[in-house]
Parts: sequence; structure tokens; C-alpha cells
Amino acid sequence: MTSSVLTVLRPGLVDYRDAWDEQKRLHEAVADGTQPDTILLLEHPSVFTAGKRTEPGDLPWDGTPVVRVDRGGKLTWHGPGQLVGYPILKLPAPVDVVAYVRRTEQMLIDVCAEFGVTAERVEGRSGAWVRATDGGLDRKIAQIGLRVARGVTQHGFAINADCDLANFDRFVPCGIRDAGVTSLSAELGRPVPVAEVMPVVERHLTTLF
Repeated sequence: MTSSVLTVLRPGLVDYRDAWDEQKRLHEAVADGTQPDTILLLEHPSVFTAGKRTEPGDLPWDGTPVVRVDRGGKLTWHGPGQLVGYPILKLPAPVDVVAYVRRTEQMLIDVCAEFGVTAERVEGRSGAWVRATDGGLDRKIAQIGLRVARGVTQHGFAINADCDLANFDRFVPCGIRDAGVTSLSAELGRPVPVAEVMPVVERHLTTLF
């Protein structure tokens, strides 16, 4: 999807480091004004990425290598069945990063609602959450980790569609020890592939602006 103000790219399954290189290229172009706001929507092969706040105790217990990146937040996993979005957007002045995070959370909550899954914010924790109703734990269904430089966003969000949730058992997701992780498929009891989630996310991208 391309318009005069936004380009959405859907490159499919992309190695994390290759996508990060492309993000950096696009970031410079958007910051320089030679490229319109651009959003990458894609999947990654299985990979662990560590944000700037990652602590040694957050790392995978089995010694799996991680890619250290310049976004905020801690350790997370990306992989097949998870839709990852990298908005490269010029934020309005004065730059308000917290407001942008809240808009991203709202977009993720609205996407979940369209599938019939009630997600919400949790005070002090970014992302979109399915709240516990049976004495169990709150469950994160979508995550946010980003960086803003020269007024332009980088990194972004990920929503669990039908990924293998066992991957989150190998570490402390986002450094949060008193919560769980879920997916649209797990909540609905049916497969919800990325291909089904992609157009819904695209319809809600305007919430980011």
C-alpha cells in the first residue's frame, strides 16, 4: 500500500539483521525527507533480541544467542506466526514519545478487538494485555519496543498471531516475571495466521498518526 504520505511494505519472512539494516536505511531517508513515512510488516525466523535495559538474568536459560539492539525495553522473541511492524514515522513537533506509545497500544487493542479478543493496557507496562479473569496471570498478546532519533521512530510492535508460545518459556519475556504470554490463536481456540492479521493491522495503522 502506498500513498502520498505513507508506504506499507510487506516483504514476508526476513532475517532480523537484514530487516534492521533496512530499518536504518529507511530511518535516514525519512529523517532526511527523501522517503515518505514507511511501515514494514513482516515475520522473522526465530530470533531473540535484547533491548538496552536487558539484564543478565533475562537471557535465554539454554544459552541461545541474542541480537543486541538499540531499542528500549528488554529481551524478547520474534519468529514465525508473529506479525512484526516497524513504523518509520516522522513524529510531530514537539516530539512526544509517550503519546506515540499510547497510540501504538491503542492500535494493537483495536486489532485484537476486531478478532473478538479483549485486550487493554496495564499500568506501568507497555503493550497490549489480556487480563486474568480466573485467578491466573495477565497475558501479553502484543509488545512494543522502539527508538526515536531525529524525531523519527524505529523498531516498533509485534502481535502474536499463531506463533509457538513455547518459545517464551525459554526466558523472562520483557523481564516481567509475574505475567504470561498469549496469542490470538490461543485466546480464540483456532488458528489465526499472520496472513489473516496483516490486513486488519493495515486498516488500523492510521491510529499511529
